[in-house]
Amino acid sequence: MSWSLTPAREFAAHADAWQALNRETVASPLLEPAFVQPLITEFGNGDEWLAIYRRDGRVMAMALLRRRKLGAWETFQPSQQPLGMWMQRPEAALPQLMDELLRALPGMPLVLGLTQCDPWLMPRPAHGPQLDTGDYIQTARITVAGTFDEYWAARGKNLRSNLKKQRTRLAKEGVALRMDVVRTPADMAKAVADYGVMESAGWKAQGGTAIHPDNDQGRFYRSMLENFARRDGASVYRYWFNEQLVVMNLCIEGGGAVIVLKTTYDESVSSQYSPAFLMREDSCQELFNERRFERMEFYGKLMEWHLRWTDEVRTMYHVTHYRWPALKRLHALIKNRKAGRAGAGAAAPSQPGHAGQPEPSTE
Repeated sequence: MSWSLTPAREFAAHADAWQALNRETVASPLLEPAFVQPLITEFGNGDEWLAIYRRDGRVMAMALLRRRKLGAWETFQPSQQPLGMWMQRPEAALPQLMDELLRALPGMPLVLGLTQCDPWLMPRPAHGPQLDTGDYIQTARITVAGTFDEYWAARGKNLRSNLKKQRTRLAKEGVALRMDVVRTPADMAKAVADYGVMESAGWKAQGGTAIHPDNDQGRFYRSMLENFARRDGASVYRYWFNEQLVVMNLCIEGGGAVIVLKTTYDESVSSQYSPAFLMREDSCQELFNERRFERMEFYGKLMEWHLRWTDEVRTMYHVTHYRWPALKRLHALIKNRKAGRAGAGAAAPSQPGHAGQPEPSTE
């Protein structure tokens, strides 16, 4: 029983083992090599590591890791990945896995963090002498249960009424609404380019976070979506006002779910219309009618608008494992003192429960 470490740049040589473990455990498209390899290619800096734990020749756990700072390691977590890149078989004990991995990593690190864990895929562990957990974000999903009419009737009256009024108003103005979905590998380059044009015309362009075909984000989404499209697992939803493209969703599919990765819309459209909501209604109707998937996952930070579409909310979490129990106690003491000082003045900001917790993704 031992961990082995391999440079993440050699991930392709271990992709079959990674995919087999994913398929036999969490079965998430976000952890398929089709998603992970482009992340390493575009956002890795060359010092990430692939960790593999074997017991009697059988792979029991795998993870992608990076050194966050001196004495602290964590799972490799580009903002484009909503899920922490850690997988394990349920019969393997998480505290033991993390403790042995911490001691196998170079440089005698003191802390190991698993970021952005989904309780749907990996139940939140209990606190222990060396192990702690902390909330990350709340996220939402829509489960396909019953008919679309039943689902729609359960939504708020204001949402249903507002979208009905918008459709009536657009019809009177002679605007035809149309949704299409592109799925083939050959479609993905143009879809990502169109997405980038729309996003670059909006607020994200000012912060330099918009997709462009020639930047790392554009290359990642194109490569990743082409990978999924080759197995009929990519879907780019597009919504049109006549011949004007007004909103797009980039999605991947698998494990019974369609996962909405990114959404952008044409900000030149009048504020009296909600093209993203209009498309959401049509895509939900398709989801319920076709029954191809069990759920629609958002994975982004819970927003007020999510609650108009679903009441299914769960809290994602981080895990921190300390080298010694005394170190965990010391860290807790320091956090409590900082919180106490902040509370004595202004309102205290929320404190991360994980030593290496990143800020919530704005993707």
